Amino acid sequence: MNDPAQADVVICGAGIAGIAAAWALSARGQRQVVLVDDRPPMTLTSDKSTEAYRNWWPAPDGAMIELMNRSIDWLEQLAAESGNAFLLNRRGYLYATKMHEHVDVWRLQAERAQAFGAGRLRIHDQMPGSGYRAAPAEGFADQPDGADLLLSQGLIRQEFPFLSEEAVAVLHTRRCGWFSGQQLGMYLLQKARDAGAEVLQGRVTGVGTGGGRVDSVHVQTPARSLRLATGAFINAAGPDVGAVAELLGVELPVFSELHLKMSFPDAHGALPRTAPMVIGDDELELDWDPAEVRLLRETGAPPWLMERLPAGVHTRPEGGHGSQNVLLLWPNHLEPVQPRFPLPDDPFFPEVALRGMAAWIPGFRTYINRLPRPYIDGGYYTKTVENRPLIGPLPVEGAYVVGALSGFGLMAACAAGELVAAHVLGERLPSYAPAFRLERYDDPAYQARLKDWGPSAQL
Repeated sequence: MNDPAQADVVICGAGIAGIAAAWALSARGQRQVVLVDDRPPMTLTSDKSTEAYRNWWPAPDGAMIELMNRSIDWLEQLAAESGNAFLLNRRGYLYATKMHEHVDVWRLQAERAQAFGAGRLRIHDQMPGSGYRAAPAEGFADQPDGADLLLSQGLIRQEFPFLSEEAVAVLHTRRCGWFSGQQLGMYLLQKARDAGAEVLQGRVTGVGTGGGRVDSVHVQTPARSLRLATGAFINAAGPDVGAVAELLGVELPVFSELHLKMSFPDAHGALPRTAPMVIGDDELELDWDPAEVRLLRETGAPPWLMERLPAGVHTRPEGGHGSQNVLLLWPNHLEPVQPRFPLPDDPFFPEVALRGMAAWIPGFRTYINRLPRPYIDGGYYTKTVENRPLIGPLPVEGAYVVGALSGFGLMAACAAGELVAAHVLGERLPSYAPAFRLERYDDPAYQARLKDWGPSAQL
């Protein structure tokens, strides 16, 4: 391709957020859309995802549920039109607890989510005639939404015999599952390209303005420097979203956390291949024996390994027919970091994550002392303090952002891309649009709400 000299819209970042924005703009008739990235599309953090999705978002209002419902609508439409090219399923998320008092918290969250549009709460507290409907391993059509709260331990053992017998309740949230993020990204990118969008290898080095608005974007390609004349610039730079905003003199209220995941072959079948995503929803203390504790201390292990760790260890089957792999994740010790690549090593992560998950799936214990060599990767959750994205205009006219997509970039991408496209084109905005604008932080009432926000719904 010849280097372009101008564009209707220039997008910085060819991860899932930038690709979805290009897809949405191209579908609305914008022919000259240029994606700029010095890496191949979907290769920085978008391909490091758990690839899961959910409309289950405990929060003080329904904005995230509305955004995700819209995005899942798109996922289902795109899956139907493509012959399910990206393998969308709807197995659900299965939250487990060993604490009876946790049930009341779940019930309150589910009732609130129901009121905001996530779907109906169904309670199953007995074995015979419970009415519980298991999720199919494949496909997504004709499935319930909302959530099923199973309070009968007999029913839990019947439906999920691989779980710890100490689990007193499980919450199966239903408009949830996973898909191939890489295939979704490539499908959207091809649709955008078919409509005229281009991908330019290079790095955005500056954004020019004239008369108080964007008039150009400066790009350094492997061969030369370019100036693209444009009236619209979208910052979709993933972990670099803050640095790219600084090119415009804009400071974004974002920070990044390192999240690792590992994959290993579950040769003993501890997790059934048809299982939903399983999430341990209680805090845990790992079951180190005294000799292990002494060794950890002697080798200078961080003290938090021997302390109470947060809830959220989770796993799911990975791969197609014939695969034995499982994914395992646990964001158990997080602090803001400066993103850097390649990712820093964490020698404790495999065993810590495995011990944490074994508390919920006892079959994983067989791997603690003989773990098959795991494959470890991950990425950065770039996020706001309340774990909501930034989607909308920036203070410089003609500049926009779709970022701070934290750990939900793939699942939110279709609706996020659609929303930023609506901002760029001056279209009518959905009711949830104000919840994601940068200007929300200028509102004293919103700042007051942040002090008592509650769960951020992060995994």
